[in-house]
Amino acid sequence: MSYGAINQHISKQFDDELENVRGKVLAMGGLVEQQLNNALKSLIDGDMELATSVIETEVQVNTYEVTIDQECTKILARRQPAASDLRLVMAITKTITDLERVGDEAEKIAKMGLELTDKQGPKSYYISINAMGNLVSRMLHDALDAFARMDSKNAVEVAGKEPESDDQYSAILRQLITYMMEDTRNISGALDAIWTVRALERIGDHARNICENVIYLVEGKDVRHISLQQMEDIVSDND
Repeated sequence: MSYGAINQHISKQFDDELENVRGKVLAMGGLVEQQLNNALKSLIDGDMELATSVIETEVQVNTYEVTIDQECTKILARRQPAASDLRLVMAITKTITDLERVGDEAEKIAKMGLELTDKQGPKSYYISINAMGNLVSRMLHDALDAFARMDSKNAVEVAGKEPESDDQYSAILRQLITYMMEDTRNISGALDAIWTVRALERIGDHARNICENVIYLVEGKDVRHISLQQMEDIVSDND
């Protein structure tokens, strides 16, 4: 086999390794997305069995994170990737951390659902929680789609939805505080609901983080801690 053919063979093996790891990230993302949707459904419907399954799924999510992280470490050690390949590995390691944390927050929501099924108090705030849940679930889905397609423009659009989730979080908090002030019997259930919307707000943050990872991967620029307008400028400058 010629030197050129050997290099081509090694390059093909490396590409296959990267694609395999990327595929596992998307599989992990799909599992976490389903975990979040099931957590929300169990909360709204009072489905204790579904809530329990969400909690049990966390083991699979953690296994994905460890496995992918180990494979990325091996790639860094054996291949010593550079440029876009290195950015891909780095983006993957950051993304699986965010996905694992989304799984943690989904588990919290499921546990809060189990708590709330046994408590008295007004349940009208479920409507607002469900609306916020639908928003952050869409953000997570679209962030993973941007990662799958390596679409930095779409990633910026998804990141731009985070202020909306923050606004919903603030509005629900005000609503829950009002419930607690109106009737002290509402305090216990409302506090659990506050922990739930806090979990949703954090999921929105993690979805934005995934979008930032996509922009870093595609554009080669670290966009953490900058404004949405600056992100848009970076992406549009490289069109």
